[in-house]
Amino acid sequence: MYSSDTTKYLIHIHLDAEWVVEKPDVVGAIFGQTEGLLGEDLDLRDLQRTGRLGRIDVQVTSKKGETKGEIYIASSLDRAETAILAASFETIDRVGPCAAKVRVESIEDIRVSKRKQVVARAKELLLDAFEDGSIDSTLLIDEVRESMRMEKIGTVGEDKLPAGPNVLESDAIIIVEGRADVLNLLRFGIKNAVAVEGSRIPRTIIELCEKKTATAFFDGDRGGDLILRELLQVAEIDFVAYAPRGKSVEDLSRKEIVKASGTRSRPITSARSRSGRRTTKRPRSLILQEFPTRAPRPGRGRSSGRNVSQRHTRLQRQRRQVPGHFQSTSPR
Repeated sequence: MYSSDTTKYLIHIHLDAEWVVEKPDVVGAIFGQTEGLLGEDLDLRDLQRTGRLGRIDVQVTSKKGETKGEIYIASSLDRAETAILAASFETIDRVGPCAAKVRVESIEDIRVSKRKQVVARAKELLLDAFEDGSIDSTLLIDEVRESMRMEKIGTVGEDKLPAGPNVLESDAIIIVEGRADVLNLLRFGIKNAVAVEGSRIPRTIIELCEKKTATAFFDGDRGGDLILRELLQVAEIDFVAYAPRGKSVEDLSRKEIVKASGTRSRPITSARSRSGRRTTKRPRSLILQEFPTRAPRPGRGRSSGRNVSQRHTRLQRQRRQVPGHFQSTSPR
């Protein structure tokens, strides 16, 4: 039997017949009119029986009393024998009762086609299938260090809050929203972060804020604003750092974290101090906003330069009369 694994060439033949013919008529014409033409060594039946010639594939269509078709014959013979066999098919002049004309269009080398497929597929595999084998020592070191930092995350207090390894020993802490935020800060070597794990502030956070310098560092969204508002009402917060609007702390890069920590400010309002007195911690710019320039009264026209100077002097005098707790808590 014919095996496609041994096929070397594929003969493409075009058929034109003057009347309507069927596939059996074409196959019968091929075997009948080439029988004994090329001798016993190239007899079609013997070649098919030994597997050196494949199945004859015929595709015909009839229209307006004429038949056109394509014939495909696979061959495992050598070049010369395949060419002789293909030339013998052009001697066919009748198919059934009709006159016909047979023309060899081409002889396709199957191995060339397969070779092209192999090359094309090899290019795809070369570009996509191989994993990147380049080694970057810096990336390897960072990956090992990051895994070590990830393993160091623990818990603190009765609430079992996720925290870095240095929260209890450090004199300053960073309060974040969740465990993922603590992990991201650990990636960049910040080991004194602790998470509130929800909108309700745990007792552990309140106790830590009483003993340590606390910095709130929440996401730049509405949820982070709400948690910060509640935290300021129940705990002593010394500084507030803000993530970029619309970003979470867990998604920040090293540069963004450093920038946020460098622009931290004192909160507008904190909880009661340890002495029980309500304290207000504001940056100096906010203290200046308590005494805005008075707008001119209606009907008096624009203020002259002298009036502006007088108001500036009065503003300076009022600033020197600010209560003591504003001055002591404002950054110098």
